[in-house]
Amino acid sequence: MEQMISYIKPELLVVAVVLYFVGKGLKKFQTLRDSWILLIQGVFGIFLCTVWVLASCPLGSGREIAMAVFTAMVQGILVTGVSRSLKQGIEKISKKE
Repeated sequence: MEQMISYIKPELLVVAVVLYFVGKGLKKFQTLRDSWILLIQGVFGIFLCTVWVLASCPLGSGREIAMAVFTAMVQGILVTGVSRSLKQGIEKISKKE
């Protein structure tokens, strides 16, 4: 997990925590399977990262736009992965007690 965190922009680590709580909220819906929850978290993570990238990067040329799209998608996927790792770590710690 440390390697994954090293690729995430520090400003976006808070998105992983937000996604963790979004997942906990979605888990209360008994009709949603875990795979759907992961998909929803991923889409929401990419959306939040896209908002951040659009707000913080210049978008003058096609190359800059392509780089912004790539950055937003990769960061969204990475923060979703960290969120899932956070969930598993918390579950593991709570089972030991």
